[in-house]
Amino acid sequence: MPLLGELITALEGWFDPRWAEPWDAVGLVCGDPDEPVSRVLLAVDAVPGTVAEAVDAGTQLLITHHPLLLTAVHGVPADNPKGGLVHRMIRAGVAHYVAHTNADVASPGVSDALATRLGLVELRPLEPQADEPLDKLVVFVPTANAEPLIDALAAAGAGRLGNYDRCAWSTEGTGTFRPQSGANPTIGSLGDIERVVESRVEMVLPRRLRADVIAAMRAAHPYEEPAFDLLAQARGPGSRGTGRVGQLPTTMTLAEFTAHAATVLPATAWGVRAAGNPAREIRTVAVCGGSGGSLAEDARRAGADVFLTADLKHHPAVEAVTERGGDGMALVDAAHWATEAPWLDELAGALEEHFGTTVDIRVSRQITDPWTLHIPSPASPAPQESQPQGSQIST
Repeated sequence: MPLLGELITALEGWFDPRWAEPWDAVGLVCGDPDEPVSRVLLAVDAVPGTVAEAVDAGTQLLITHHPLLLTAVHGVPADNPKGGLVHRMIRAGVAHYVAHTNADVASPGVSDALATRLGLVELRPLEPQADEPLDKLVVFVPTANAEPLIDALAAAGAGRLGNYDRCAWSTEGTGTFRPQSGANPTIGSLGDIERVVESRVEMVLPRRLRADVIAAMRAAHPYEEPAFDLLAQARGPGSRGTGRVGQLPTTMTLAEFTAHAATVLPATAWGVRAAGNPAREIRTVAVCGGSGGSLAEDARRAGADVFLTADLKHHPAVEAVTERGGDGMALVDAAHWATEAPWLDELAGALEEHFGTTVDIRVSRQITDPWTLHIPSPASPAPQESQPQGSQIST
């Protein structure tokens, strides 16, 4: 049975807290990292219903996407609604952990799960983030000492590329030097020119680990004065970022795609509605889990035929669908909760793969979307191709 700290290590390996927005509140809300965890519940929101579900099921960890304490607080008294939830979890031995905007930009993350649920392929970030700044360390070492040096550098954090670690490149050559007065050479004698078969070892490292890796290199290197180069690498667009753009396997009309979205996304009272010509052909789709209205222009520039997200506002929606002579990009507006809930199943799968049968992973099926009633207007017109600005499909 793993400890809470071990689960946190796995979560933060997938959703680094440093990726979260400055205003966000992610990480451990309550709980002891040294306590064992046998049961985990996943939910979008920490609300009375999901907290009660976690407590009643004997869960030791509740993981949510949305923060319970997003706005700053100076205390969590039990007579406060949110403070009361914190007290209830602590009394029941339920830890609470949040992965929010750091999960939004992760790869895979929230929008990947949404895109996958819709059947999109060939995914790329809608708003890509630059890769973490990297350095390259080039160090020259006697060939017999190259493997132990690579091990030491890898232990310090060098040589990690995607899902691979201890990545290094080396080639052999001849190193030459002459020890001077005051030197304490590992090889050679004072005043004599030495020639040694050496390996040139190259490994990349996160710039934030520069000091640790150099210290590890000096400690593991047999020479008194190692010869090395440290090169700053150019930053390029990475696989992480907000939203995703992908392709449908086959073309659909906007009406068909909207019905498809309503079918594959979790059901809510809000349902799914669309803005644009119902007969418009859809192949390239942009998505953003949660409130992604600010990315509408990015979606249009990415060549999307439609942008699916939540919490769209009237004026940006009008602008998006009326550009280019009334044939602008279509929009699909789904419930906020429904666009993020698919991520819970993906996270459950990742946790099960990582921890096996040592932890019971469950996904809450409670609908915590706040909208509970949807009544279409009695005189609502049927969608018309001639009404691209005002057409809606209620599902």
